[in-house]
Amino acid sequence: MRTTALIKLILPLNILDLKREIIITGDGSSTIHIPEWNEQYHSKHGALQEAKHVFIKTGLIPYISSSHKTEISILEIGFGTGLNALVTWEEASAQNTVVKYTGVEAYPVAQEEVDKLNFVEVLEDSEAENFFKNIHSSEWENEVEITPSFKLIKQQKFFQDIDDDQLYDLIYFDAFGARVQPELWSVEIFKKMFNALKNNGILVTYAAKGSVRRAMLEVGFGVERLPGPPGKREMLRATKII
Repeated sequence: MRTTALIKLILPLNILDLKREIIITGDGSSTIHIPEWNEQYHSKHGALQEAKHVFIKTGLIPYISSSHKTEISILEIGFGTGLNALVTWEEASAQNTVVKYTGVEAYPVAQEEVDKLNFVEVLEDSEAENFFKNIHSSEWENEVEITPSFKLIKQQKFFQDIDDDQLYDLIYFDAFGARVQPELWSVEIFKKMFNALKNNGILVTYAAKGSVRRAMLEVGFGVERLPGPPGKREMLRATKII
């Protein structure tokens, strides 16, 4: 391994210092691309369709259906552009479900980048513009009522510093890929996720690597391989059952 690569794995890297580009993905929605890593915040095959498939179709909807809860708590690992929060609000509103949403992000996306993202235009939802604007303008570290049925807490910290205990029904694990940040897909991190979930809570992620699945199994999750979003054959869903 080259020394420069080793440094990246040991030291927290401020990804905001890397070159960043707004690109259009396969479904017409935008994302942020980091050329040095050849990595995006969302799938290049379709940012919006990936968010809806991974986090809504295989996460939020099944959880609401199986739990019959009208109020749920969600932890997002990698708040990023706010796209997952946006599609969660849209679906939860349609299902009359109240959401308390915690988004963890070490390096918040700059407002000038947020302004260039086209999620609202692609969704063609007249109420989405205000919601999207409000989640990004809301203060960090405090609970903010974005709508009467959607409360948001944004926390600026590293994933390694999460120390919650049985607070969440659902986790969206949307960190950068294991190819560029393998330390975020470790047994240590998934143990924190396991502890943070309530019993019968679920974690969904776009990832499907064998090493990720094995890390989940090692900490006690039951793990399913599911069909992935366009451009990806499989994804993982993990359930905490004690």
